[in-house]
Amino acid sequence: MSDQGEAIILDALDKFLTAEVDPFVHDLEAADEYPHEIVEKMKDMGLFGCIIKEEYGGLGLSTTTYAKIVTRITQSWMSLSGIINSHLIMASAVQRHGTDAQKERFLPRFATGELRGGVGLTEPDCGTDLQAIRTTARRVGDDYIVDGTKTWITNSKYGNVLALLVKTDPKTTPAHKGMSLFIAEKREGFVVTRKLEKLGYRGIDTCELLFENYHVSADCLIGGIEGRGLQQILSGLELGRINVAARGVGVARAALDLAVEYSQQRKTFGKPICEHQAIQLKLGEMATRAEAGRLLVDAAAAAYDRGERCDMEAGMAKYAATEAAMENAAECMRIHGAYGYSKEYDVERLYRDAPLLIIGEGTNEMQRIIIAKQLIQRNPA
Repeated sequence: MSDQGEAIILDALDKFLTAEVDPFVHDLEAADEYPHEIVEKMKDMGLFGCIIKEEYGGLGLSTTTYAKIVTRITQSWMSLSGIINSHLIMASAVQRHGTDAQKERFLPRFATGELRGGVGLTEPDCGTDLQAIRTTARRVGDDYIVDGTKTWITNSKYGNVLALLVKTDPKTTPAHKGMSLFIAEKREGFVVTRKLEKLGYRGIDTCELLFENYHVSADCLIGGIEGRGLQQILSGLELGRINVAARGVGVARAALDLAVEYSQQRKTFGKPICEHQAIQLKLGEMATRAEAGRLLVDAAAAAYDRGERCDMEAGMAKYAATEAAMENAAECMRIHGAYGYSKEYDVERLYRDAPLLIIGEGTNEMQRIIIAKQLIQRNPA
């Protein structure tokens, strides 16, 4: 896409966020209320098809442009970016690894948001170590029967489909060779047991699920071959980490913008606090962190667009940008003083949203290990 085309898309998005999102975020977030009307408008804008190819009805955007979209949305309300992200990881798994029939059947419906959902990976006893999942699927005729539980699943209450990771052969060693990924639409046996209450990231539906004698057709096995599920979803998690990194830039930037504005309005000892060196030091660090995160996100997205392996680049972006979000949110609160601690202002929401980013899509501890391992592998002595 040309720079002009990207600018048109981002300008339209900015107008949408200003008119349709910003005035309602505070009340929706405070009530932990799902933004149904906003989601419908996001469907109309084609945002659920951002990176789905045009031949399947999507916008066909590059990951670089998509990351900028995520950052802009997050600056208004981080929860909205999560509604898109989980959905597009699912769509990416089908687009990259699905059969032609699966692509033709599902991608156009994903692009419009008619089918909208996410990824069913995490379980009560299993997060980062996905090979430890216990949910199983056994073949019976033309169907698989799924039994198990999932937790922390985004888009699972109001969405209607998941890319569901299961074990089709629980006894296989290593475990990943017995793992498969299914396109699982809601029907009997797919039960949302409860919505999870969270510190931040409110308004979005994050739930626990029970699969009990749930039937999924064999033609919904992504790629049509058992045992490839972990690799299929891990390739999508690179996109997920770039998304979370872009969210980190959005939170870091939002915190910086609020701090810069407030520091010029608040006066102490006869002058705006932005003229005090202690505040200037904070602002300088915040601006540098936000910009460093942005540049790392751009580099990771560009590598993903080139089709290169980019787990190190995505890990660097995710680690740096989300730590920037945490630090900037805290500094923004300090600059605002008591007002930053008040629910009347947006500062405390950023402070509550930021911690999710250092945990989700692989903890930042795991990102540093990935970076180090790739660094050694790419630079043998």
